[in-house]
Amino acid sequence: ATFLAIPSIISANGWQARDGAPSGPSTNAISFRSVLATAGPHRMTHPVRITRLHASAVLPVYQTAGAAGFDLAASQSMTIEPGQIALVPTGLVIEVPAGHFLGVFARSSTPLKRGLVVANGVGVVDSDYSGPTDEIKIQVLNVTSVPVAIEPGDRLAQGVLMPFVRAVWTEGEASGPSRGGFGSTG
Repeated sequence: ATFLAIPSIISANGWQARDGAPSGPSTNAISFRSVLATAGPHRMTHPVRITRLHASAVLPVYQTAGAAGFDLAASQSMTIEPGQIALVPTGLVIEVPAGHFLGVFARSSTPLKRGLVVANGVGVVDSDYSGPTDEIKIQVLNVTSVPVAIEPGDRLAQGVLMPFVRAVWTEGEASGPSRGGFGSTG
């Protein structure tokens, strides 16, 4: 079942391996095996339009060859007071491909080194949030007892482009056995 899902994800919206081998329903199994063998899922690429709202905004960077997420950095100086939630501007508009969303996640080092966490757990940026004023902002919470200074270029979160499936709701009676409600497994 896993391998059946991979071709549909790869072919959605023109994903390609870095070696340029096309993928999708019109290609044969040899090309698809080539993509998996030589590129691997971490080597898939897709063109994404990005706009800097000002020249000093830092473009996102994948820090390693195997990184799933790219760093998102602050574009202006600000101070976040203890217990305060703030929107940190990135100076970027990212045109998320149709059928995908941009997940804004915490960087693993930010809470430990800076005392900041992504306040809403995970930010979700939809593909239709890409107009000229639709700036990507990082919602952070200062969990320390002291003010935290943010400077332009400070990497505070990471973005991951992900495909999604939309539900078509079918109302009806619950049909599975009850497990005992919320928290029933401990």
